Amino acid sequence: MLGVDDFALRKRHVYGTILVDIDTGSVIDLLDGREAKPLEQWLRAHPGAGVICRDRAGAYAEGAKAGAPDAVQVADRWHLWRNLGDYVEKAVGRHRCCVKLDQLDGETVGVSAPEAAQDQPDAAMPEPVESRLAIRTRERYVAIHGLLDRGETISAISRQISLDRKTVQRFARASTVDELLGKAIARASLLDPFKPYLHQRWTEGTTDAAQLTKEITAQGYTGSDKTVRRYLQPFRGMLTPPPSPPAAPRVRQITGWLLRRPEDLDTDETNQLADIRSRCPHLDRLADHVKDFAKMMTNREGEKLESWLSTVEHDDQPDLHSFAIGLRRDQDAVTAGLTLPYSSGKVEGNVNRLKALKRQMYGRAKLDLLRKRVILA
Repeated sequence: MLGVDDFALRKRHVYGTILVDIDTGSVIDLLDGREAKPLEQWLRAHPGAGVICRDRAGAYAEGAKAGAPDAVQVADRWHLWRNLGDYVEKAVGRHRCCVKLDQLDGETVGVSAPEAAQDQPDAAMPEPVESRLAIRTRERYVAIHGLLDRGETISAISRQISLDRKTVQRFARASTVDELLGKAIARASLLDPFKPYLHQRWTEGTTDAAQLTKEITAQGYTGSDKTVRRYLQPFRGMLTPPPSPPAAPRVRQITGWLLRRPEDLDTDETNQLADIRSRCPHLDRLADHVKDFAKMMTNREGEKLESWLSTVEHDDQPDLHSFAIGLRRDQDAVTAGLTLPYSSGKVEGNVNRLKALKRQMYGRAKLDLLRKRVILA
C-alpha cells in the first residue's frame, strides 16, 4: 500500500512528492515535482502497488491511473472533510445575511419591532438602510459585468476602473451579486466590540457622539467618529434608548457548529445553531447534508455516496453543487475512501518530519540530500 502527498521545497515555488509505505509508515522515496508524470514513471519502474492513498489532487489521480491502472485509489477522508468544510463556509457566508438581516428586521437595534412600536407610538420606525459597502458592491458588479459583456478583458477592466486584477476576477466569477453581498453584509465592523458600551452610555444619558468616540477610542477603538455618528443616528428618533443588540455569530463560528459533533456543542451553541436553522431554510438543509455526509464517512458507508450526491444535486445549494462536481470527477476514489480503512495519516506524519529536517538545515536542503536524510535516517 502506497501513500502519496506533496511537500514544499520552497513554499509557493518548488514542490516535491513523498511516497510512504502505509503498512510500515516508512518513506520509500522523494520525487521532484508534484505533477502526474514523475509519479507515473516511478510506479511503472516499481510495479506492485495494490492500494494508493492520496489527497484530491488531480495530478496524482492521473499519474496513479497511468502508472498503476490496476491499483485501487483511495481518497483520504480527512481531505474530503476539509474540502467539504471549505464549501460549507462559503455557503454560510452566502446566507450569513439571513441571520444579520433577520436581527435588523426583527429588532430596532436590539428591540423587537412589536415592542418598539408599543413603547414608541409616536416614533416612526426607520427604514432599513443598505450599507455603503453593499451599495458599492452592487455598483461594481454591474460595472464589471457590463464591461465583460462588451468583450473587455480582466486586465483592461482592472486598469479602467482602478481595481486590483484579483478583485475584478472575483466579481467576474460571481454568477449573481448575492454571492458577493453575503460576504459584504457579513463583514464585521470595528465598532462591534464597543456597541454594548455605547448602548450603556446612551442609556445613562451621554448622547454626544464626539464624547462617546473619545471614550471608546481610549478602550481601543480604531475607527472614525463618522462610524459612531452613523450608528447612533437612529437612536435620536427614539423615546426610549434601545438595549444593546446581541452579537451575531461569525461565519467561522457557524461553520464550526455545523462541522462538529452535536454532543460536542455546549447548550448556548446548540441553541444558537437551532435558532439559525429556524431562520434560514438553506442553512437548515445544509446542516442535514453535512450530518448525512459525516455519518457516511465515520461509518464507512461509501455505498451511500451516490444517494447523497443525488440529494445534494437536487437541492438549491450552489456551493455543495461545486463540491459534488468535484466528487463526481473522482467518485471511485472517494467511494473507496469512504469504505476502506486506509488513510493518509502516516503520510502526513512524514510530511511533518520533512519540515522538521528542513528547519534543522535552515531550509537549504536540496532534494538529493533531503532524500538521503529521510530514507537513511
